[in-house]
Amino acid sequence: MIRINTHLGAITLSEGYLSNLIGHTVTGCFGVVKMNPAGASQGLRTKVLKSDAIDNGVKVRAEKESGKLTVDLHLTVMYGINVAAITDSIVNKVRFTVEQETGLAAEQVNVFVDGMENG
Repeated sequence: MIRINTHLGAITLSEGYLSNLIGHTVTGCFGVVKMNPAGASQGLRTKVLKSDAIDNGVKVRAEKESGKLTVDLHLTVMYGINVAAITDSIVNKVRFTVEQETGLAAEQVNVFVDGMENG
């Protein structure tokens, strides 16, 4: 849980909300084929449920004091497209969306390209 104190009171956001928000943002980006599990728990959930959740491939960590976020993304991109351009676009879009929707700064967005496929 991420707690933000404002002059109007405290706001609490869950990591699940942020993961879903970021997952929707990334899957809407051009060149992203799919999201890959980020860790053993997401991999197990994918195998057991036999479907991909929207937060698959997203890992969010928050600093307690400052509320700054670190986001790790694991994804597969389209074959033949400039990977650097795709990752730059994803980083900018995730930072913008998180700041617009929550007011938190995504201090660091790490994009891990795990594979390439024909879209």
